[in-house]
Amino acid sequence: MVPAAPSGDRAWPVRAPVLRGWDPPATPYGPGHRGIDLAAPPGTDVRAAAPGRISYVGRVAGRGVLTIDHPGTGAPPLRTTYEPVHALVDKGDEVAAGDVIGTVERRASAADAHCPRSCLHWGLRRGTTYLDPLTLLPASLTERGPSRLLPVWGV
Repeated sequence: MVPAAPSGDRAWPVRAPVLRGWDPPATPYGPGHRGIDLAAPPGTDVRAAAPGRISYVGRVAGRGVLTIDHPGTGAPPLRTTYEPVHALVDKGDEVAAGDVIGTVERRASAADAHCPRSCLHWGLRRGTTYLDPLTLLPASLTERGPSRLLPVWGV
């Protein structure tokens, strides 16, 4: 399902490889991955994926979390989430796609690790329904050219 995208530009929250993709749970409380993880060291700038209004800045389970509501995307509107983030914006601020909204936080301990190495978890929801955040980006930002095999010498 492709959600109604916000009008205007869109941007990658961090331009980095996807460490773990979206894996929706079979049941509301079942196992799965309700977003994607992007490789990003602590201190990396985090950008708004689409224009909207900051609706939450705070800590959840010890991690900095930031949420953006995207008006004009249906009822209820789409909402993107970013964690762990040290916010550089406040609740109520308007942001454009590509605006720096925070930086990736250093994890408190190895036990706090969401990823095997530092990452940004990026999520997308409509109400209580989780969606694949990559559907928010236009194909021009997610498509890559064909893979090319290069010779391996000495094999």
